[in-house]
Formats: sequence, structure tokens, C-alpha cells
Amino acid sequence: MRKFLIIIEKTDTGYSAYVPDLPGCIATGNTREKTEKNIYKAIQFHLEGMKESNLPIPLNKTEAGNVFVQL
Repeated sequence: MRKFLIIIEKTDTGYSAYVPDLPGCIATGNTREKTEKNIYKAIQFHLEGMKESNLPIPLNKTEAGNVFVQL
């Protein structure tokens, strides 16, 4: 089992998501919940394609955090 960071962004028409450690792995949805389900499926599909093509699964290099700034 592997853990991948996903980035979810609000758009004018819903949400989009991508996986920084898996270039080209993206998904969209009308709601955040739908987008999370879609990116999970996209990750599975992306990894299956990499395995079928005998490509190595990249190591996770991306981290995320929050910074609090006083305004």
C-alpha cells in the first residue's frame, strides 16, 4: 500500500485534483467528494498503466503543510 498526496482546487464549475508525484494523474468533479472518488480511481488506473508498461512507480517526494500568517 502506498500513500500519495493529492491537491484539490476549487474551480468555477466544481473541483479538480492532481497528484504531484504522478505527473499526468488528474481528476475533476462537481463536488469535493466526487473529485476525491475520481482521483482515487485515476491513481489506480495510472498505477495499473505504469505496471503494464513496466515503468517504476515513483517514490513520493511531495509533502504538504500549512503556514499561519498574521494579517
